[in-house]
Amino acid sequence: MKKHGFKILERNFKTPFGEADIVAYSKDGYTCFVEVKTRESDAFGLPAEAVNRAKQERYRKIAAFYCLREKREIPVRFDVVSIYEGGLEYFENAFI
Repeated sequence: MKKHGFKILERNFKTPFGEADIVAYSKDGYTCFVEVKTRESDAFGLPAEAVNRAKQERYRKIAAFYCLREKREIPVRFDVVSIYEGGLEYFENAFI
C-alpha cells in the first residue's frame, strides 16, 4: 500500500465494534478502512465475497468510532484486499 501512495495510520485498529485490518490515508485525501481477506481455496468462495453486509456494517461503525476519536469529520472510504492463489486484488470503494 505504501508503494501506491498510502500512509498507514493504524494496523489492527480495535474498537468496541470490531477490528479494522488497516486504516490508511490515501493520496486522494480519504481515510481508508481496509479489510484484508485471504483464502487458500475457493471452497467457501473468493476472499472478497466474505465481506458480507454484517462485516460492512461493522466497518461503518468502526469508521464512525475513528472519526469520533479524531474529533473531526473525515472523508472515508471502504476498501477490500483479496489475497488468493498468490495474487492480490485491491478493491477501492468496495462498499458504501
